[in-house]
Amino acid sequence: MSQIDVFNASQTRESALAVNKVLKNTYLLLGMTLGFSALMAMLSTNAAPMNIWMYMIGVYGLLFATQALARSAWGLLTVFAFAGFIGYVTGPLIGMLTDTAARSQILTTALGGTAFIFFGLSGYALVSRKDFSFLTGFITAGFFVLLAAMILGIFVQVPALQLAISVGFMLFSSAVILYQTGEIIHGGERNYILATITLFVSIYNLFMSLLNLLMAFSGDE
Repeated sequence: MSQIDVFNASQTRESALAVNKVLKNTYLLLGMTLGFSALMAMLSTNAAPMNIWMYMIGVYGLLFATQALARSAWGLLTVFAFAGFIGYVTGPLIGMLTDTAARSQILTTALGGTAFIFFGLSGYALVSRKDFSFLTGFITAGFFVLLAAMILGIFVQVPALQLAISVGFMLFSSAVILYQTGEIIHGGERNYILATITLFVSIYNLFMSLLNLLMAFSGDE
């Protein structure tokens, strides 16, 4: 075996080890933040719903902070702060949904459906090891389309539009999960904090969209 072959084999092994490390750290941190978010949701079930502007400031402020600090230990703190904040503001909704058996069933179905979709998509990406970079255009276009639809939805209260937004978010989040997992596998994403926050937001959007659809079709919205 030539020196070039030895060097290439060494580079391949190092790359595989780096990918495995990012995958392990990402899913470990994702599991911990989801658990922390669920804990905060349980603790805030009796809290008053948060003002929409405070919610927006908290969400985007913590996302920006995480992006800025992702390459330092402080990024871990902001990830947990974001997860806890999301759990806290979701708590009142969880409390409302657990006051009757019918609503509790909707909540359980939404949680189960979210888990099934996430693990199904992640499993497919991990097993197939496909390159999902072709989804970049769809994700970019989807972001602006959904943003415009949400702004329109503030002024136009049409049930069909809200349902369309929920479906759009489910498709968008599914594409992001495939893309982000593919980026980790193929070495495009080496920062597990950024990977975690992306997957966390996608899971949250999946859950809320599925919950909205189930509530609408059950007539309990």
